[in-house]
This record gives sequence, structure tokens and C-alpha cells, in this order.
Amino acid sequence: MRAATEAALLEAFGGVLGMVETTVPGLVFVVIYTINHSIAPSAFAALALSLVLAVVRLVRKDTLKHAFSGVFGIGFGVLFAMMSGNAKNFYLPGMLYTLGLGIAYVISALVRFPLLGLILGPVFRENLSWRTRNPGRLAAYTKASWAWGLILLAKSAILFPLYWKGDVTQLGWVKVALGIPPFLLSVYFTWIFLVKAPPPIDVFAEMEAAEEERKAEKERAASAENAEQPVKQP
Repeated sequence: MRAATEAALLEAFGGVLGMVETTVPGLVFVVIYTINHSIAPSAFAALALSLVLAVVRLVRKDTLKHAFSGVFGIGFGVLFAMMSGNAKNFYLPGMLYTLGLGIAYVISALVRFPLLGLILGPVFRENLSWRTRNPGRLAAYTKASWAWGLILLAKSAILFPLYWKGDVTQLGWVKVALGIPPFLLSVYFTWIFLVKAPPPIDVFAEMEAAEEERKAEKERAASAENAEQPVKQP
């Protein structure tokens, strides 16, 4: 169960390359901007790197979601920065996404429909069975969603005051520093909660077994019908 949980978390959240996509383009932006204080080369260098990472994912035949999510995030950052003429807005889309995601996690945990269950359910082949048939996993997903929500909101509470302060370089370096550690902490809490939870109910296996049973029943019915037919005399 531990190995399956680790594999599912890596698949759901993009693995090591996902952490690189989250952090390195922003690092490239802040490094170049610190040197030349010019938005365009900083933004387009970050976007170019994001595109390279997307190509790497496509070559590795990863899902399109993982391949292009980083490109879209960086692309919106470039658009915001170029249209406003203010480099700090490069970070605004990502910050708004983090804030919105943190709020969504908390609300979903409050209403007992945890967002993390919706994300990981298909990965574990359990879909929504955790919500109606597996209360232990519902509790684990709820706790994990609380962890993700509170960690992301704490990250937002650090970043938005720096954004309003307007120091682009300081904001950039802090955002880079807060790229991986909160993510790893959230994944760690998720792993802790899930490895202690009951195993998932494989609803796909159940459906496949039910389909096989239906086929077998049809075959038995057909055989019985053929056996009951009278034999024609020559």
C-alpha cells in the first residue's frame, strides 16, 4: 500500500519534473530581472524554458495535463507582466491560483467533499467510492485537503504582502524559495494520512468483474436454450 500510494502521488502531482516546472522558470525570471531589470528578456526566457520542459514531457509520453499546465501558468505570467509593464505581475497569476486552490481545498474539506479525493480517486481506480463506501478514506482525504489548504493559504499570506510592497526581486526570490518546500510538506501529510487509511475500492475491477459475469450468464442461458431444443428426427 505504501508503494502504491507513493506512485499515485507522483503521478497525480507530476513527480520531480513537476517540481522543476513549478520552480525553475520563476528562478530564471528573477535571476535575469535582477541582472538587467528588463521585463521582456526575463519573461520570454522563463517562457522558453517552460516550453522546453513541456517538450520533454511530450517526449516522455507524459499526460498533456502535466505537459502544458506549466506553459499556461508561465504564459499568463508573461502576459500580465507585459501588458501592465510591471514585472511583479509576472507572479500574480500563480499567486492567485495558489490562493484560489487553498480556499477550494478548505471549503471542500468543510463540506466533506474533499478536493484531494477528486484528484486522487481516479488514480487509485476508486473514483468516488471513497465518499459513500469507504469512510476511512473519506476521513483521510478530508485531513489531507485541510493540510493542502492551510499550507497554500500560509504561502499566500507570505507572498501577497511582498507583492503589495512592490519589490520585484524580493518577491521573486521568496516565491522561488516557497516553490518546493510547501509542496513537499503537503505531499508528505497526504502520504501519512493515506498509508494509514483503508485500501481503496477498485471500482474498475468491480465493473470488469460484473461485465464478465454478465457475459458468462448470457453464455449459460444460450447453452441451456440450445440444450432444451428438440432434436430433429431424420
